[in-house]
Amino acid sequence: MANSATRKPRPARQTRLPLPSPSRLAASLEEDSSERSRLATTPDDKDKTFLYLAYGSNLCNETFRGRRGIKPLSQINVQVPELRVTFDLAGIPYLEPCFANTARRQHRDDAPTQLPLDAEKADLASSHWSEGGYRKDQWRKGLVGVVYEVTAEDYAHIIQTEGGGSSYQDILVDCHPIPGSDPAEPLPWHPTEPAFRAHTLFAPALPPHGGPLGGRVKRPDTSYAQASARYLKLMRDGAAELGLPYEYQEHLKSLRPYKITTVRQRIGQAAFLLVWLPVVALVFGLGKIFADDRGRLPGWLRQFGNAVFSAVWTSYDNVFKPLYGDGERTISDNIDLTGTEKGFSSGDMQEMSRLVDVGLSTELESISRQVSRST
Repeated sequence: MANSATRKPRPARQTRLPLPSPSRLAASLEEDSSERSRLATTPDDKDKTFLYLAYGSNLCNETFRGRRGIKPLSQINVQVPELRVTFDLAGIPYLEPCFANTARRQHRDDAPTQLPLDAEKADLASSHWSEGGYRKDQWRKGLVGVVYEVTAEDYAHIIQTEGGGSSYQDILVDCHPIPGSDPAEPLPWHPTEPAFRAHTLFAPALPPHGGPLGGRVKRPDTSYAQASARYLKLMRDGAAELGLPYEYQEHLKSLRPYKITTVRQRIGQAAFLLVWLPVVALVFGLGKIFADDRGRLPGWLRQFGNAVFSAVWTSYDNVFKPLYGDGERTISDNIDLTGTEKGFSSGDMQEMSRLVDVGLSTELESISRQVSRST
């Protein structure tokens, strides 16, 4: 009885906004990069609106409308076959190892042209691998998210809070409305609903030897790191609030969060944050001071941020990980320093959770985006 009394309720559906008008969706097909650049630069045209594709923590009402303060005018759930969600935006080891990003789908991601009816959920079933073979990128039906219609002013604010002015390419992608209102219906491999175009922010991976100004940290295996439980909860809550298809919600539930399971990692987390959190906070603070109206950082600060994040991950790879254990992925064998099996309760991290809850990790996500490659 006590357990049922303390069980957290399922996230409520968001207040349903109207769908974008057919004329607005049709007009999106005529947008080009020059108009996009002009509007992002001068967000003072009150009659203009943007169609913005959200896919990560911005699915969640708490993040998008709450912390970011965006007031969308309309919304529509979509499937985007040309993109996939990745978790290759490096964050802070031991705290927020990675964040969501997008990538172009490769040829190997394509589904067969003919499938039996029962195969619609084949990828969902295959995502539950054994511990040794688990990977988080098994979803094969393209990006699933929501497109919001927002004002030019709100879109400029999205760019600023996401760090897109300095780190992300603002791209237009073809979005297919998810038909019907029953989330139990499986998503098609090849959507047939007429497409419209929406903006999204895309942080391209650097070439193997980097670029002239450095760029965002690229880990050796972009599928290795696990997002924090906090971050995955925002995505799962958002998917439930929006009524996204159940099979995609189940996929999000199957993603395993990063958890600290050993005393070594606990000590390493405290030491790592003691060393690097003030420096990262400094980068973020300077970004707030010196970023322009579009969120673009000056070149010197961009290079400083690049250097800081490069040092963060270099110190992790060469010092902290060998000494204290994995700060990107849960260690499956739960042992302490003496080799004895040991479990930890969530209460051990109560103070760190409090810091996360008041928005520290949201700021760290913005920092990671701000110091990514300039477009």
